[in-house]
Amino acid sequence: MDGNGRFVRVYEDARRTAVMDTPFIFTLHENLPRQGPGSNACTRKAFSMLTDLSAQPEILDIGCGAGMQTVELARISPGCRITATDVHQPYLDQLAGSAASAGVRDRITTVRASMDDLPFPDASFDILWAEGSIFVIGFSEGLVSWRRLLRPGGYLCLTEAAWFVEDPSPEAAAFWNECYPAITTVAANRAIAEDAGCEVVATFPLPKSAWWENYYVPVLKRIEGLRPEVAGNPEAEAQIEFAERESAVYREHADEYGYEFFILRKKE
Repeated sequence: MDGNGRFVRVYEDARRTAVMDTPFIFTLHENLPRQGPGSNACTRKAFSMLTDLSAQPEILDIGCGAGMQTVELARISPGCRITATDVHQPYLDQLAGSAASAGVRDRITTVRASMDDLPFPDASFDILWAEGSIFVIGFSEGLVSWRRLLRPGGYLCLTEAAWFVEDPSPEAAAFWNECYPAITTVAANRAIAEDAGCEVVATFPLPKSAWWENYYVPVLKRIEGLRPEVAGNPEAEAQIEFAERESAVYREHADEYGYEFFILRKKE
């Protein structure tokens, strides 16, 4: 789902419309373990870099999807309380079920809300978490608008698409120019974070398995089941074609780009 320009446009329509048919991009990702690249190991690694936390940190998971990382955060931080937000209610329902099965439902609250209109007072949270979601509104825009929600010295942990090479291949560059022209290098994103009032504590790239085994393989398997059901539906067929193209580009150019995990801290 990362970098999917069609997804960004559909998401923007969905978050502004109270009553509408469910866009197919959401249907495509329902009942999958993740709605974007990631892994529990990466979630744990990022959380391990946070210091001086209170015994009961308040965490806001923005654009949580089905919330695999939300449940993992609840496991690794037994005293935390998590508010998880997403625009698509079925994802929140899936998260609630997963949290109940994991025995952490009492510490997770789900809220249907758009990431560009989060209904929380300033300085409400110790940690903001956003795996695979900030691209919807943009890296700089997200940092600037979300920073108000953090308490002094609070952390913002997120993944963002980034070039890992200075001179990407024409095919990879064309794909990302179509989908997410704002993609830039890790170094450039570090500078953007600093300009937005955040200290860069650490960064690290997600492994290829976080993309392929954890995301593309389940998506492609789901496409096999959905394709006969949506034959003749132009929107659905276009989304399927795009998902297959996205995975093919990654298969050929995984060394050129990926997700970088950014662990940021609000400057005093």
